[in-house]
Amino acid sequence: MPESVPVRCPACRREHVYTAPVYPCACGAPTAPRLDPTAEPVVAAHRAWDDEWIAVPCAACGRRGQWPHPELGCSCGTVLRIPVARTPPPGGGMPSTDSGMPSTTDDMPPTAAGTPSTDSGTPSADGGMQSTDNGMPSADAGVPSPVSQPDGSPGRPAFQPRAIRTARDAVTVAALYLRWLGYRDIRRADQRPPNGIGLAAHGLLAQVDPTVRPAAPRDVECLWLTAMTESADCVYFTLAGYTDDARTRADSLGIPLFVLDLTGVPQPVNDHADTLNAEGAPEPGPRPRDRRG
Repeated sequence: MPESVPVRCPACRREHVYTAPVYPCACGAPTAPRLDPTAEPVVAAHRAWDDEWIAVPCAACGRRGQWPHPELGCSCGTVLRIPVARTPPPGGGMPSTDSGMPSTTDDMPPTAAGTPSTDSGTPSADGGMQSTDNGMPSADAGVPSPVSQPDGSPGRPAFQPRAIRTARDAVTVAALYLRWLGYRDIRRADQRPPNGIGLAAHGLLAQVDPTVRPAAPRDVECLWLTAMTESADCVYFTLAGYTDDARTRADSLGIPLFVLDLTGVPQPVNDHADTLNAEGAPEPGPRPRDRRG
């Protein structure tokens, strides 16, 4: 059962109750971070890639997965970083650092290629993603460039999956898949979504939800509204699937929905996703858009 703690926003003094998110361990057991009810929340004024993640040990197998740091968005617009209790690694050893990241590379999970992650926490080019100057993994590494079919029509090679063991792996796979579809300049979105991690590309806003809670109608509506304000298309990736109402709402709004399986292959779950998977990213330039909700 995930923990819940009372949270007071230091900016507007509003009271909230925050419930820790639950994530899927590679062994299949649900995993949630331990919250620290004695510490005060911190306003997330600046973003750094490493600060977005914490090491959470699985109570079932002891594996330390990397998951998004718990955060709460207050209605006044302030984003609060929820304090997490320190948890020593199984069998003793060094505890997590203040940022929640492992203090040694021994705590880091192996990459899909079976080699330890680099000190920055992002796999090297041989294992998948490379780190860019702004901290966002580059989606160019490890993905073949588009090719042409024998008849001259544009085509793409088969997508090369990356096994998903952590939330960061889910973000990596989504970024690689968007690059494979033909989107360029993939980066972290400026505005953090209510759940998961936001990615942005030219003309596109994507949301990657690595929790074990199926996406609800409000989740897809929030993504659509944010994309509409930026005159962009949008796409949703999740590990846990979607409720029936969320799928119905996404169909009416024209949002492609994908489920990320643990082998690292995005699976289309509606017609819009099937079309995007088959046709790839649209050509640059103005496109007629139906903004009716």
